[in-house]
Amino acid sequence: MQTDRSNMKVSDEKMGLNVGDAESEEAAKAQMIKGAAFLTAVASAGMLAGFGSTLALAKKKSPDWFNKGVMATAAVPESGASLALRALGWGSLYAWCGVGLLSLTVWKALGVHSLSEFRQKMQSFFPAIPKSSEVQAGSDPQDWDSLFKSRSVPCDGPSD
Repeated sequence: MQTDRSNMKVSDEKMGLNVGDAESEEAAKAQMIKGAAFLTAVASAGMLAGFGSTLALAKKKSPDWFNKGVMATAAVPESGASLALRALGWGSLYAWCGVGLLSLTVWKALGVHSLSEFRQKMQSFFPAIPKSSEVQAGSDPQDWDSLFKSRSVPCDGPSD
């Protein structure tokens, strides 16, 4: 009878692990979607803020020239603002498509099927970055000057 109970416990534990793995995989997918949505929102807000502040600065510096660029005239059939918006649209489209094509090419060249496989491939290609003892100890942040100073000792001249 004890053998049956131990077999039953093992099979129940195996089923529990499968359910736990599925739940953790779903949680990982949900976390990835939330992260992508957050990054998209932050990037969009940054782009809008940058574009809006640039327009406001241009209008503040020279309102006459800004108004001439907003309205089309007989000499210039397209306004400067519509030309700039069209260029921004095409540039954004080319940038998105270029990055997507580059990412797809790397993805297919590596032959990976998920982000975790991609991470493992990248870790196998590139060496791990060692962490310094100062960063691990949580000491004070480094000074910018000390980060950019040369670590080599200056040479006084040829040695005899």
